[in-house]
Amino acid sequence: MYFLTLLSFSCVISTYGPHQRAQMTGDILLGGLFPIHFGVTSKDQDLAARPQSTQCVFNFRGFRWLQAMIFAIEEINNSSSLLPNITLGYRIFDTCNAVSKALEATLSFVAQNKIDSLNLDEFCNCTDHIPSTIAVVGAAGSAVSTAVANLLGLFYIPQISYASSSRLLSNKNQYKSFMRTIPNDEYQATAMADIIEDFEWNWVIAVASDDDYGRPGIEKFEKEMEERDICIHLNELISQYFEEHEIKALADRIENSTAKVIVVFASGPDIEPLIKEMVRRNITDRTWLASEAWASSSLIAKQEYLNVVAGTIGFVLKAGPIPRFREFLQQVQPKKDSHNEFVREFWEETFNCYLEDSPRLQENENGSTSFRPLCTGDEDVTHVETPYLDFTHLRISYNVYMAVYAIAQALQDILTCTPGHGLFANNSCADIKKIEAWQVLKQLRHLNYTNSVGDKVHFDENTDIAANYTIINWHRSAEDNSVLFEEVGYYNVHFKKGAKLFINKAKILWNGHSSEVPFSNCSEDCEPGTRKGIIDSMPTCCFECTECSDGEYSNQKASVCTKCPNNSWSTGNHTFCFLKEIEFLSWSEPFGIALTICAVLGIVLTTFVLGVFVKYRNTPIVKATNREMSYVLLFSLICCFSSSLIFIGEPQDWTCRLRQPAFGISFVLCISCILVKTNRVLLVFEAKIPTSLHRKWWGLNLQFLLVFLFTFVQVMICVVWLYNAPPSSYRNHDIDEIIFITCNEGSMMALGFLIGYTCFLAAICFFFAFKSRKLPENFTEAKFITFSMLIFFIVWISFIPAYFSTYGKFVSAVEVIAILASSFGLLACIFFTKVYIILFKPSRNTIEEVRCRTAAHAFKVAAKATLKHEAVSRKKSNSIGGSSTPSPSSSFSLPTNGRDSASSSRPRVSLGSGTVTLSLSFEESR
Repeated sequence: MYFLTLLSFSCVISTYGPHQRAQMTGDILLGGLFPIHFGVTSKDQDLAARPQSTQCVFNFRGFRWLQAMIFAIEEINNSSSLLPNITLGYRIFDTCNAVSKALEATLSFVAQNKIDSLNLDEFCNCTDHIPSTIAVVGAAGSAVSTAVANLLGLFYIPQISYASSSRLLSNKNQYKSFMRTIPNDEYQATAMADIIEDFEWNWVIAVASDDDYGRPGIEKFEKEMEERDICIHLNELISQYFEEHEIKALADRIENSTAKVIVVFASGPDIEPLIKEMVRRNITDRTWLASEAWASSSLIAKQEYLNVVAGTIGFVLKAGPIPRFREFLQQVQPKKDSHNEFVREFWEETFNCYLEDSPRLQENENGSTSFRPLCTGDEDVTHVETPYLDFTHLRISYNVYMAVYAIAQALQDILTCTPGHGLFANNSCADIKKIEAWQVLKQLRHLNYTNSVGDKVHFDENTDIAANYTIINWHRSAEDNSVLFEEVGYYNVHFKKGAKLFINKAKILWNGHSSEVPFSNCSEDCEPGTRKGIIDSMPTCCFECTECSDGEYSNQKASVCTKCPNNSWSTGNHTFCFLKEIEFLSWSEPFGIALTICAVLGIVLTTFVLGVFVKYRNTPIVKATNREMSYVLLFSLICCFSSSLIFIGEPQDWTCRLRQPAFGISFVLCISCILVKTNRVLLVFEAKIPTSLHRKWWGLNLQFLLVFLFTFVQVMICVVWLYNAPPSSYRNHDIDEIIFITCNEGSMMALGFLIGYTCFLAAICFFFAFKSRKLPENFTEAKFITFSMLIFFIVWISFIPAYFSTYGKFVSAVEVIAILASSFGLLACIFFTKVYIILFKPSRNTIEEVRCRTAAHAFKVAAKATLKHEAVSRKKSNSIGGSSTPSPSSSFSLPTNGRDSASSSRPRVSLGSGTVTLSLSFEESR
């Protein structure tokens, strides 16, 4: 009884599944799932009687897709090169775009395969036995394909979808036998975000169907929007099964939103109730961004909806040519297409009539009666305008065509397989006469070929096809106000970043008539000179405009201010940048001219003094001041004044490297000369009896050697500085509106050593000058040297804080002033008095004057020594006898004639008890 039951079941298997189908037998059977109907009308099933089948609305485009599968199979059967001597058959069912209807059809494929797996051929002798379905083409919707894939995957029956783009279906662990000839929705979501970014929208509404197509697609879209800092104001789910109040509530939220762009990831049946409500409210100021599921749907692209959906930007698949398909579509007739039961309904819907013996003769979709004329079945289908004959852009139809040929090519590879080179165990090949579904699935996963139109067919690791989209814009036809799908761009994932998206914006008509891009932003763009500012508790897309900061500008409506280049600064209204003024201590500016005049005046005066000293080099004053060292001192002062000129003018690398060493070496040379000259005279005068050793030790050669050594130390400091960290020209952009060209000193430590060493020598010089301040003025000018050193210290101590507290050109000016001030101080204090005497008081520039001043100094020294000696003597006398001595007296004699002078060849000092006698004599020759 068990086997008889199975036998009986296998004999009637052809009637299993939905009654309405397209079916033709063959050696190998392919299954098909197509949405021949959509817009499911739900009925209240109270189960008081047997439940009735779901009623659907006829879908002309779905019927065309079915015809594409039949056309491809017939073309393969007529081919002599592809699957020769093998006939392909098909069984195609309607899914009604509903999971329940699709599963009902899928069960027939699975049941037949299960019966065949029992190997009951010896018991079955039925003439209408149908072979197993080795592959299924379909379904259309992602939600439907998900359910079908779960069932077919249990038996490893390959499924190739032509329109299911959900990214969830790429999970090969869950959907083992699923493949598709349509790109993954991840690419489409990225493309949609790219379009929104390209049109500079940042405030949009997202609507998705509440199924496995809409939810994953909109999730990917949200991530892409977050990466681009674009905000989604509303994120809504929708379904064709929504109640009326739910649709109205959704329409209220959309109408009250300030976002003008609506991104929809949904199928035509799901979005149609919302479109109807928007049409009823006449909301025409929205721009729709359509996914490929409804971008060219005839359910939405209707004339009565055009006021709302005109201007829609949609993604459609890349169109492909199908040769001779147009003629095939036009040849459809109920009488000769008896194997396709959907043709009769197509004919009745196309011509609004009923064929004889039609079950729908007196019933329409609402269950009421209506009158339709009878039709003969010989009418001309080309005279009626329907989506069925719209073959200008074959997209889904081409995907169906490609899916059938992919299965045929896999069978061809099995047929032509060479033993030892197959894909199965031990490199074996499958038997085409006993082919099983899992073997076809294995071959499809390794499929790689180029079809007849030149397209490469290859399924990647996720068994997906590469993504290429065409972007269309819904226009209004001028002839009959119907919808025209105008191609305005493309999206190709194989192109490099930035070139994947192309849109010809000039071809787009917004809302069907306008060429102006609609505004869909939370806040108005900021005017030039301002930038976006954050508003608390609001999304980042909502902002307030604030003025750009100083040094920044925006010359157009932008979100941020642009920082001006280093050589520029922003205007008062921050709309553009102007070139900064370049400043340095210039020769032409008044301050630079004044400093130059002072420096040149110093050079002239020093040169004049040097000329006077050279001219009057044999006079006593010049001789007494160590004239050779005075010449070097005057030369160094000329160098000091000249070095100040290097600080004036535009700083160059060579001037920056020259000016500090020139200044430092010049001043050290100057201070060294003063130090050596002052110290020599001090030692000579402090010697109680000058000997030949003193004269030899402080000879002229040794003086120059000391000057050279002191200066050489400064030279080495400069050499090390220039070698390790050489100064260079530097443009300082830190100051608003001005670029100061200054010198970067390279090493402030080196500069400190240079100035510090100079000040160190000046301190020693000051010490010696102060100590010798009471020596004869004609010899050491001690008081004036002391004053000059005081001036030097005051200037350079003041220089340090002034140098570090100024900026720009004033840094150079401070140093120039310090150089000039200290140089003038040295020149004036040391030489102006002598020049005055030489030029205007020649009577004081005589040997007698020199002798008198020298004698006076000697008397002072002797008197000091006598008083000291008397004080010691009184102390001794008091300690011995207690007597006192009279107060000492002194006498000073200076001969004035030649004989007295000649009678004494050297100074003599004699001391008596209470009397000091000092006599001095000079030899003119010495």
